[in-house]
Amino acid sequence: MIAMKKILGFVYAVVFILVLTFLLIVYSPRDVKASKLSFISETKNKQITVEIADSPMERAIGLMNRDSLDENSGMIFVFNNEGIRSFWMMDTLKPLDMIFVSQDLEIVHIHHNVQPCVDDPCKTYSSIKPAKYVVEVNGGFAEEHGIKIGDKIFLILAS
Repeated sequence: MIAMKKILGFVYAVVFILVLTFLLIVYSPRDVKASKLSFISETKNKQITVEIADSPMERAIGLMNRDSLDENSGMIFVFNNEGIRSFWMMDTLKPLDMIFVSQDLEIVHIHHNVQPCVDDPCKTYSSIKPAKYVVEVNGGFAEEHGIKIGDKIFLILAS
């Protein structure tokens, strides 16, 4: 009986530590890297400020648990190579446009006005062509600014 209590105590301690670690990761302040990004076509150049998510942890957290996003702001997810990218809206509180971009900086797919996830499991939204980057902006942004497949992006890295 005493051995069982010690085992249960150990299990509870491990679970507590795991939950605490998860909460610290998800809700801790981030060292935000920001840059300017331009959407470019033959007729326009729309510039926004983007946070850069280029580590596995930053990409996993993304825009989770944020109740607002400035009108001309977003986040760019940077991957090491091109591939079919899949995103979901777990713990995302507002609608977003997901703009998938190739390694040649060309927009290859857009999911417009993706709604927050309310049912588990959350639906995933994938690119139809390989992408190295994904830009998330407020829902409706792409349509409002005429951003479409075939347009290019240009990222100005902050020093």
